[in-house]
Amino acid sequence: MHTVLISGGGIAGTALAHLLRRQGFAPTVVELAPGPRRGGQAVDIRGVALDVIGRMGLTEQVRAVRTRMRGMSVLDGDGAEVHRSTEATFSSGRLDSEDVELLREDLVAILAERAADEAEFIWGDAVTGLREDEHGVHVTFQHAQPRTFDLVVGADGLHSRVRRLAFGPEEQYLNHLGMHVAIFGADNFLGLEDWQVWQRDGDAGYGIYPVRGNSELRVTFGWASEEPAVRDADEARARVAERMAALRWETPRLLEALHRAPDFYADEMAQVRMDRWSAGRAVLVGDAGYCASPLSGQGTSLALVGAHLLADELGRAAAAGEGHRAAFERYEERMRPFVALNQALATENPGGPASEESVEKAKNAISLDR
Repeated sequence: MHTVLISGGGIAGTALAHLLRRQGFAPTVVELAPGPRRGGQAVDIRGVALDVIGRMGLTEQVRAVRTRMRGMSVLDGDGAEVHRSTEATFSSGRLDSEDVELLREDLVAILAERAADEAEFIWGDAVTGLREDEHGVHVTFQHAQPRTFDLVVGADGLHSRVRRLAFGPEEQYLNHLGMHVAIFGADNFLGLEDWQVWQRDGDAGYGIYPVRGNSELRVTFGWASEEPAVRDADEARARVAERMAALRWETPRLLEALHRAPDFYADEMAQVRMDRWSAGRAVLVGDAGYCASPLSGQGTSLALVGAHLLADELGRAAAAGEGHRAAFERYEERMRPFVALNQALATENPGGPASEESVEKAKNAISLDR
Protein backbone atom coordinates (compact mmCIF):
# COMPACT_ATOMS: atom_id res chain seq x y z
CA MET A 1 0.00 0.00 0.00
CA HIS A 2 1.44 3.36 -1.02
CA THR A 3 2.04 5.81 1.83
CA VAL A 4 1.22 9.49 1.42
CA LEU A 5 2.11 12.30 3.82
CA ILE A 6 -0.33 15.21 3.68
CA SER A 7 0.95 18.42 5.25
CA GLY A 8 -2.08 20.39 6.45
CA GLY A 9 -5.22 19.34 8.29
CA GLY A 10 -7.58 21.88 6.78
CA ILE A 11 -10.25 21.42 4.13
CA ALA A 12 -7.99 20.20 1.31
CA GLY A 13 -5.87 17.96 3.52
CA THR A 14 -8.64 16.17 5.41
CA ALA A 15 -10.76 15.72 2.29
CA LEU A 16 -7.77 14.28 0.46
CA ALA A 17 -7.01 11.87 3.32
CA HIS A 18 -10.49 10.35 3.06
CA LEU A 19 -10.46 10.24 -0.73
CA LEU A 20 -7.00 8.65 -0.90
CA ARG A 21 -7.98 5.94 1.58
CA ARG A 22 -10.90 5.06 -0.67
CA GLN A 23 -8.39 4.61 -3.50
CA GLY A 24 -6.31 2.17 -1.44
CA PHE A 25 -3.58 4.52 -0.20
CA ALA A 26 -2.33 4.88 3.38
CA PRO A 27 -2.51 8.61 4.23
CA THR A 28 -0.86 10.39 7.16
CA VAL A 29 -1.86 13.99 7.95
CA VAL A 30 0.48 16.29 9.87
CA GLU A 31 -1.01 19.53 11.19
CA LEU A 32 0.70 22.30 13.14
CA ALA A 33 -2.38 23.00 15.28
CA PRO A 34 -3.11 20.69 18.24
CA GLY A 35 -6.43 19.65 16.65
CA PRO A 36 -8.89 20.72 13.95
CA ARG A 37 -8.62 24.50 13.77
CA ARG A 38 -11.40 26.61 15.23
CA GLY A 39 -12.49 30.03 14.06
CA GLY A 40 -12.47 31.47 10.59
CA GLN A 41 -15.08 32.90 8.29
CA ALA A 42 -18.05 31.36 6.56
CA VAL A 43 -17.04 29.53 3.38
CA ASP A 44 -18.98 28.45 0.31
CA ILE A 45 -19.34 25.07 -1.36
CA ARG A 46 -20.56 25.74 -4.87
CA GLY A 47 -21.33 23.95 -8.10
CA VAL A 48 -19.25 20.85 -8.78
CA ALA A 49 -17.75 21.01 -5.27
CA LEU A 50 -21.19 20.02 -3.96
CA ASP A 51 -20.87 16.87 -6.07
CA VAL A 52 -17.60 16.11 -4.27
CA ILE A 53 -19.38 16.43 -0.93
CA GLY A 54 -22.12 14.16 -2.26
CA ARG A 55 -19.64 11.50 -3.33
CA MET A 56 -18.10 11.63 0.13
CA GLY A 57 -21.53 10.98 1.63
CA LEU A 58 -21.55 14.25 3.57
CA THR A 59 -24.36 16.23 1.96
CA GLU A 60 -26.82 15.92 4.86
CA GLN A 61 -24.19 16.79 7.46
CA VAL A 62 -23.03 19.84 5.51
CA ARG A 63 -26.53 21.16 4.85
CA ALA A 64 -27.48 20.68 8.51
CA VAL A 65 -24.92 23.28 9.63
CA ARG A 66 -25.31 25.79 6.79
CA THR A 67 -25.79 29.46 7.60
CA ARG A 68 -29.34 30.75 7.24
CA MET A 69 -29.23 34.44 6.45
CA ARG A 70 -32.35 36.45 5.64
CA GLY A 71 -30.42 39.21 3.90
CA MET A 72 -27.98 42.06 4.43
CA SER A 73 -27.64 45.80 4.92
CA VAL A 74 -24.91 48.01 3.47
CA LEU A 75 -24.03 51.05 5.60
CA ASP A 76 -22.13 54.25 4.98
CA GLY A 77 -19.29 55.38 7.22
CA ASP A 78 -21.69 56.73 9.85
CA GLY A 79 -23.81 53.58 9.99
CA ALA A 80 -26.74 54.80 7.89
CA GLU A 81 -28.23 52.14 5.63
CA VAL A 82 -27.69 52.86 1.94
CA HIS A 83 -28.76 49.50 0.54
CA ARG A 84 -30.43 46.29 1.67
CA SER A 85 -31.19 42.96 0.04
CA THR A 86 -33.28 39.95 0.96
CA GLU A 87 -32.20 38.14 -2.19
CA ALA A 88 -28.41 37.87 -1.77
CA THR A 89 -25.51 38.55 0.58
CA PHE A 90 -21.92 39.44 -0.18
CA SER A 91 -20.64 36.35 1.63
CA SER A 92 -22.79 33.67 0.00
CA GLY A 93 -24.38 35.10 -3.12
CA ARG A 94 -28.03 34.41 -3.92
CA LEU A 95 -30.00 33.08 -0.95
CA ASP A 96 -32.16 30.86 -3.17
CA SER A 97 -29.13 29.06 -4.58
CA GLU A 98 -28.42 25.36 -4.04
CA ASP A 99 -24.90 26.36 -3.00
CA VAL A 100 -24.06 25.98 0.69
CA GLU A 101 -22.45 28.48 3.04
CA LEU A 102 -21.15 27.20 6.39
CA LEU A 103 -18.47 28.02 8.90
CA ARG A 104 -15.01 26.85 7.95
CA GLU A 105 -14.54 25.23 11.35
CA ASP A 106 -17.73 23.20 10.89
CA LEU A 107 -16.62 21.88 7.51
CA VAL A 108 -13.17 20.99 8.82
CA ALA A 109 -14.75 19.17 11.78
CA ILE A 110 -17.04 17.15 9.47
CA LEU A 111 -14.16 16.19 7.19
CA ALA A 112 -11.85 15.34 10.10
CA GLU A 113 -14.49 13.12 11.68
CA ARG A 114 -14.93 11.25 8.38
CA ALA A 115 -11.17 10.75 7.97
CA ALA A 116 -10.39 10.01 11.64
CA ASP A 117 -10.45 6.21 11.25
CA GLU A 118 -9.05 6.23 7.73
CA ALA A 119 -5.81 8.16 8.19
CA GLU A 120 -3.10 8.67 10.75
CA PHE A 121 -3.18 12.19 12.20
CA ILE A 122 -0.12 13.84 13.74
CA TRP A 123 -1.28 16.97 15.58
CA GLY A 124 0.94 19.79 16.81
CA ASP A 125 3.78 19.08 14.41
CA ALA A 126 5.10 20.22 11.04
CA VAL A 127 7.40 19.20 8.22
CA THR A 128 10.92 20.67 8.41
CA GLY A 129 12.75 18.87 5.63
CA LEU A 130 12.25 16.78 2.48
CA ARG A 131 14.87 14.60 0.81
CA GLU A 132 13.88 12.45 -2.14
CA ASP A 133 15.60 9.37 -3.55
CA GLU A 134 14.56 6.26 -5.46
CA HIS A 135 12.96 4.79 -2.34
CA GLY A 136 10.65 7.71 -1.52
CA VAL A 137 10.70 11.01 0.34
CA HIS A 138 12.57 11.15 3.63
CA VAL A 139 10.74 13.63 5.84
CA THR A 140 11.89 15.33 9.02
CA PHE A 141 9.50 16.93 11.52
CA GLN A 142 9.69 19.48 14.29
CA HIS A 143 8.93 16.82 16.92
CA ALA A 144 8.24 13.38 15.43
CA GLN A 145 10.97 11.01 14.30
CA PRO A 146 11.97 11.11 10.62
CA ARG A 147 9.96 8.87 8.30
CA THR A 148 9.89 7.88 4.65
CA PHE A 149 6.77 8.16 2.46
CA ASP A 150 6.08 7.25 -1.13
CA LEU A 151 4.53 10.67 -1.83
CA VAL A 152 4.19 14.03 -0.06
CA VAL A 153 1.28 16.43 -0.57
CA GLY A 154 1.35 20.09 0.41
CA ALA A 155 -2.16 21.02 1.54
CA ASP A 156 -0.83 23.59 3.99
CA GLY A 157 -2.26 26.83 2.70
CA LEU A 158 -1.07 30.13 1.33
CA HIS A 159 2.25 29.98 3.21
CA SER A 160 2.87 26.29 2.50
CA ARG A 161 5.93 24.66 4.06
CA VAL A 162 5.94 21.87 1.48
CA ARG A 163 5.87 24.41 -1.36
CA ARG A 164 8.82 26.25 0.14
CA LEU A 165 10.83 23.05 0.66
CA ALA A 166 10.03 21.48 -2.72
CA PHE A 167 9.69 24.53 -4.99
CA GLY A 168 11.51 27.43 -3.34
CA PRO A 169 10.65 30.69 -1.51
CA GLU A 170 7.01 31.79 -1.57
CA GLU A 171 7.94 35.19 -3.00
CA GLN A 172 8.27 33.47 -6.38
CA TYR A 173 4.64 32.38 -6.35
CA LEU A 174 2.55 34.83 -4.32
CA ASN A 175 0.76 37.53 -6.29
CA HIS A 176 -0.49 40.21 -3.92
CA LEU A 177 -3.86 41.78 -4.65
CA GLY A 178 -3.36 45.02 -2.72
CA MET A 179 -5.75 44.12 0.09
CA HIS A 180 -5.49 42.79 3.65
CA VAL A 181 -8.04 40.91 5.73
CA ALA A 182 -8.55 40.22 9.43
CA ILE A 183 -11.13 37.75 10.78
CA PHE A 184 -12.26 37.04 14.33
CA GLY A 185 -15.24 35.99 16.43
CA ALA A 186 -17.13 37.90 19.12
CA ASP A 187 -20.29 37.77 21.18
CA ASN A 188 -23.34 39.06 19.33
CA PHE A 189 -23.39 42.42 21.09
CA LEU A 190 -25.15 43.94 18.04
CA GLY A 191 -28.17 41.67 18.39
CA LEU A 192 -28.11 40.66 14.73
CA GLU A 193 -30.62 37.94 13.81
CA ASP A 194 -29.72 36.03 10.64
CA TRP A 195 -28.77 39.33 9.05
CA GLN A 196 -25.47 40.59 7.68
CA VAL A 197 -24.14 44.13 7.95
CA TRP A 198 -21.45 45.57 5.67
CA GLN A 199 -19.83 48.96 6.09
CA ARG A 200 -17.28 50.70 3.90
CA ASP A 201 -15.73 54.13 3.90
CA GLY A 202 -12.86 54.88 1.55
CA ASP A 203 -10.45 51.97 1.22
CA ALA A 204 -11.45 50.22 4.47
CA GLY A 205 -14.55 48.39 5.62
CA TYR A 206 -15.95 45.32 7.30
CA GLY A 207 -18.64 42.68 7.21
CA ILE A 208 -20.44 41.23 10.24
CA TYR A 209 -22.81 38.29 10.46
CA PRO A 210 -24.24 36.18 13.30
CA VAL A 211 -23.56 32.45 13.72
CA ARG A 212 -24.33 29.69 16.22
CA GLY A 213 -28.01 30.49 16.50
CA ASN A 214 -27.27 34.23 16.55
CA SER A 215 -25.22 33.88 19.74
CA GLU A 216 -21.89 34.84 18.12
CA LEU A 217 -20.57 37.15 15.43
CA ARG A 218 -17.96 36.65 12.76
CA VAL A 219 -16.23 39.89 11.82
CA THR A 220 -14.16 40.43 8.69
CA PHE A 221 -12.10 43.62 8.41
CA GLY A 222 -10.60 44.55 5.05
CA TRP A 223 -8.43 47.40 3.84
CA ALA A 224 -6.31 48.35 0.85
CA SER A 225 -2.55 48.23 1.36
CA GLU A 226 0.56 47.15 -0.48
CA GLU A 227 2.41 46.48 2.78
CA PRO A 228 3.56 42.92 3.52
CA ALA A 229 1.62 41.01 6.15
CA VAL A 230 2.75 41.08 9.77
CA ARG A 231 3.30 37.68 11.38
CA ASP A 232 3.45 38.77 15.03
CA ALA A 233 -0.13 38.61 16.40
CA ASP A 234 0.14 41.66 18.68
CA GLU A 235 1.67 43.76 15.93
CA ALA A 236 -0.99 42.55 13.49
CA ARG A 237 -3.81 43.52 15.89
CA ALA A 238 -2.28 46.97 16.29
CA ARG A 239 -2.07 47.42 12.53
CA VAL A 240 -5.70 46.36 12.05
CA ALA A 241 -6.86 48.78 14.76
CA GLU A 242 -4.90 51.58 13.10
CA ARG A 243 -6.41 50.90 9.66
CA MET A 244 -9.97 50.66 11.03
CA ALA A 245 -9.79 53.62 13.43
CA ALA A 246 -11.25 56.12 10.95
CA LEU A 247 -14.47 54.11 10.55
CA ARG A 248 -17.37 55.14 12.76
CA TRP A 249 -20.67 53.50 13.82
CA GLU A 250 -19.84 50.43 16.00
CA THR A 251 -16.16 50.39 15.11
CA PRO A 252 -14.88 51.18 18.66
CA ARG A 253 -16.73 48.19 20.13
CA LEU A 254 -15.59 45.98 17.29
CA LEU A 255 -11.98 46.98 17.94
CA GLU A 256 -12.41 46.13 21.62
CA ALA A 257 -13.64 42.68 20.57
CA LEU A 258 -10.69 42.38 18.19
CA HIS A 259 -8.19 42.67 21.02
CA ARG A 260 -10.02 40.04 23.10
CA ALA A 261 -10.59 37.50 20.31
CA PRO A 262 -8.69 34.21 20.75
CA ASP A 263 -9.31 33.21 17.11
CA PHE A 264 -7.85 36.34 15.48
CA TYR A 265 -6.40 35.81 12.00
CA ALA A 266 -4.88 38.37 9.63
CA ASP A 267 -3.08 38.13 6.30
CA GLU A 268 -2.70 39.78 2.94
CA MET A 269 -4.98 38.93 0.06
CA ALA A 270 -2.89 37.01 -2.46
CA GLN A 271 -3.11 34.37 -5.13
CA VAL A 272 -0.67 31.53 -5.74
CA ARG A 273 0.33 31.14 -9.37
CA MET A 274 2.74 28.41 -10.40
CA ASP A 275 3.89 26.86 -13.67
CA ARG A 276 3.65 23.39 -12.10
CA TRP A 277 2.19 21.88 -8.97
CA SER A 278 4.45 18.86 -8.66
CA ALA A 279 8.16 18.30 -8.20
CA GLY A 280 9.35 14.72 -8.08
CA ARG A 281 7.25 12.91 -5.48
CA ALA A 282 5.79 16.13 -4.02
CA VAL A 283 2.54 17.74 -5.19
CA LEU A 284 0.36 20.64 -4.07
CA VAL A 285 -3.41 20.86 -3.59
CA GLY A 286 -5.74 23.71 -2.56
CA ASP A 287 -4.38 27.08 -1.47
CA ALA A 288 -0.81 25.78 -1.38
CA GLY A 289 -0.81 25.38 -5.16
CA TYR A 290 -3.51 27.70 -6.46
CA CYS A 291 -4.95 29.98 -3.79
CA ALA A 292 -7.62 32.17 -5.36
CA SER A 293 -7.95 34.39 -2.24
CA PRO A 294 -11.12 35.05 -0.23
CA LEU A 295 -12.01 37.70 -2.83
CA SER A 296 -12.93 34.87 -5.22
CA GLY A 297 -15.30 33.10 -2.83
CA GLN A 298 -14.08 29.85 -4.38
CA GLY A 299 -11.14 28.72 -2.25
CA THR A 300 -13.11 25.96 -0.54
CA SER A 301 -14.54 24.66 -3.80
CA LEU A 302 -11.07 24.60 -5.38
CA ALA A 303 -9.74 22.67 -2.38
CA LEU A 304 -12.49 20.04 -2.53
CA VAL A 305 -12.38 19.59 -6.30
CA GLY A 306 -8.58 19.52 -6.32
CA ALA A 307 -8.50 16.85 -3.61
CA HIS A 308 -11.00 14.74 -5.55
CA LEU A 309 -9.12 14.99 -8.85
CA LEU A 310 -5.72 14.28 -7.27
CA ALA A 311 -7.02 11.19 -5.45
CA ASP A 312 -8.86 10.06 -8.58
CA GLU A 313 -5.78 10.29 -10.80
CA LEU A 314 -3.52 8.61 -8.24
CA GLY A 315 -6.04 5.78 -7.98
CA ARG A 316 -6.23 5.42 -11.78
CA ALA A 317 -2.44 5.40 -12.06
CA ALA A 318 -2.09 2.74 -9.38
CA ALA A 319 -4.74 0.54 -11.01
CA ALA A 320 -3.02 0.85 -14.40
CA GLY A 321 0.45 0.19 -13.00
CA GLU A 322 1.57 3.72 -13.84
CA GLY A 323 3.79 5.91 -11.73
CA HIS A 324 2.87 9.02 -9.77
CA ARG A 325 4.20 11.32 -12.49
CA ALA A 326 1.43 10.31 -14.88
CA ALA A 327 -1.15 10.95 -12.16
CA PHE A 328 0.29 14.36 -11.33
CA GLU A 329 0.32 15.38 -15.00
CA ARG A 330 -3.31 14.41 -15.54
CA TYR A 331 -4.35 16.14 -12.29
CA GLU A 332 -2.80 19.38 -13.49
CA GLU A 333 -4.21 19.04 -17.00
CA ARG A 334 -7.74 18.65 -15.65
CA MET A 335 -7.52 21.19 -12.86
CA ARG A 336 -5.73 24.16 -14.43
CA PRO A 337 -8.60 25.56 -16.56
CA PHE A 338 -10.91 25.37 -13.54
CA VAL A 339 -8.37 27.21 -11.38
CA ALA A 340 -7.88 29.94 -13.97
CA LEU A 341 -11.60 30.73 -14.19
CA ASN A 342 -12.02 30.79 -10.43
CA GLN A 343 -8.94 32.90 -9.73
CA ALA A 344 -10.27 35.43 -12.25
CA LEU A 345 -13.33 36.01 -10.03
CA ALA A 346 -11.13 37.80 -7.49
CA THR A 347 -10.07 40.52 -9.90
CA GLU A 348 -13.13 40.86 -12.14
CA ASN A 349 -14.72 43.64 -10.07
CA PRO A 350 -12.17 45.35 -7.78
CA GLY A 351 -13.83 46.40 -4.56
CA GLY A 352 -16.90 44.21 -5.11
CA PRO A 353 -18.08 40.70 -5.94
CA ALA A 354 -17.84 39.10 -9.38
CA SER A 355 -20.98 38.94 -11.47
CA GLU A 356 -23.48 36.12 -10.92
CA GLU A 357 -22.87 34.99 -14.49
CA SER A 358 -19.13 34.66 -13.93
CA VAL A 359 -19.57 32.78 -10.66
CA GLU A 360 -22.10 30.42 -12.24
CA LYS A 361 -19.74 29.66 -15.11
CA ALA A 362 -16.66 29.22 -12.95
CA LYS A 363 -18.19 27.00 -10.26
CA ASN A 364 -19.35 24.41 -12.81
CA ALA A 365 -16.44 24.59 -15.27
CA ILE A 366 -15.13 21.06 -14.69
CA SER A 367 -16.30 17.44 -14.66
CA LEU A 368 -15.38 15.03 -11.88
CA ASP A 369 -15.43 12.18 -14.40
CA ARG A 370 -13.05 11.78 -17.31
